[in-house]
Amino acid sequence: MVHATQTTPTLNEGARPRSILVVEDNDVARKHLQQLLQANPLFQVDTAGDGATALAALNKHSYSLVLTDLRMPNFDGLELVRTIQERRLPATVIVMTAFGSIDDAVQAIRLGAYDFLTKPIDIENLRLVMERALRERALQDEVAFLRNQLQAEYTFHNVLSKNPRMHALFELINNVAHTTTTVLIQGETGTGKEQVARALHQVSSNRPGQLVAINCAALPETLLESELFGHEKGAFTSAAGQRKGRFEMAHRGTILLDEVGDVPPAMQAKLLRVLQERRFERVGGTESIEVDVRVVAATNKPLHRLVKQGKFREDLYYRLNVIRIDLPPLRERMEDIPLLATHFTQKFSRSNEKPKQISAGAMQVLMNYNWPGNIRELENVIERACVTTRDNLIEESNLPLEIVQPTPAALPFHVNLDRPLPELLHESTIHIEQQYLRKALKKSHGNVVRAAKICGLSRRSVTAKIAEYGIDRAQFKDA
Repeated sequence: MVHATQTTPTLNEGARPRSILVVEDNDVARKHLQQLLQANPLFQVDTAGDGATALAALNKHSYSLVLTDLRMPNFDGLELVRTIQERRLPATVIVMTAFGSIDDAVQAIRLGAYDFLTKPIDIENLRLVMERALRERALQDEVAFLRNQLQAEYTFHNVLSKNPRMHALFELINNVAHTTTTVLIQGETGTGKEQVARALHQVSSNRPGQLVAINCAALPETLLESELFGHEKGAFTSAAGQRKGRFEMAHRGTILLDEVGDVPPAMQAKLLRVLQERRFERVGGTESIEVDVRVVAATNKPLHRLVKQGKFREDLYYRLNVIRIDLPPLRERMEDIPLLATHFTQKFSRSNEKPKQISAGAMQVLMNYNWPGNIRELENVIERACVTTRDNLIEESNLPLEIVQPTPAALPFHVNLDRPLPELLHESTIHIEQQYLRKALKKSHGNVVRAAKICGLSRRSVTAKIAEYGIDRAQFKDA
């Protein structure tokens, strides 16, 4: 039984709900403990009458804590503790036992249980033990929460983000999906341009054809024309038979012209005609082929700059730039780093193994890095860490030295002469503001008034900037 003479366990205000599993074969004691814990609105409490039922629940759901009796028929609490540890199930176990079974409790601790409580349970002792356990497993619960979010509001057809700018892009994609409008995606290398193109194609339910992608920078001009439009038998020496091009293959679907800024001038003229007329001839052929295809172009180069330099046709640029999607670099969506890193630990987990967790120190290193290679670089770093980490926890030592100790840059931003100075200054200002705000919020534990004093700004200005950059103050409350 539980002596309910004190207040129920509490969590800090603003904390996320915690899931708790109570395992007890005595119906009265099980229901009593469940009711007691559910008095706290931040506790979501499930129950099980034996170890086997508890294990089934643990395989289906993530629990912060498991409160289990040791002495139960068949699959007892000791076996449950052993199985949880062997399978590396992400739950902290607190065992409950009668006074005469202390030896069993000690054995459970050796097997991996966090602590034990003697019956009858003293509620004040229960509160202290649970609060301590929940504080220590805050990182695991944050990871579990992020994994749930991956399947919820932060996922848009396999594109992951909680950044407001990205969500505005998702809304734009939804609006464009039902049309055949040409779309231009611009962004630095590694920002996920192809993923966004795939999302656009998947949302377009009225286009039953496939998505066909071609990297325009990877092929010489002669091969590029054949790849795009196909060729007839005998069109050139190695043309042993007729072959369909990418435009034909994408009929009633979508064609992605990746790195379109590298298309040679002669091919730009032919590409312009296809965009205007939606028809072409195969290389070496005379038959005009008409296609129904949505064209999505992607580039890591500013096409308007190439137009001014005479390297890209102005008329083709305007044909491509009907709807433009500008993907922000990862350094401008820092709040996505934990989300993406958690996703990649899942992606690179071995079969029959729980995904690796990332320590608070390692996550802070990831948050402090500038990520010139963007999402692709982050993915490579997490894959390396998952392969080289022997334990289930990724520490700072598992990250590359250039991430942990980055070489100081001569300037706080990368100078790219292909971009105008005002644009670079604006981007640098945004980056500095975000970093300064985050450090101020961390120092003030999320208090806007104190953060405003640190920044030397008004509370209204700081609140507006927090909203503009999509910064979640809650993550700094316990920092």
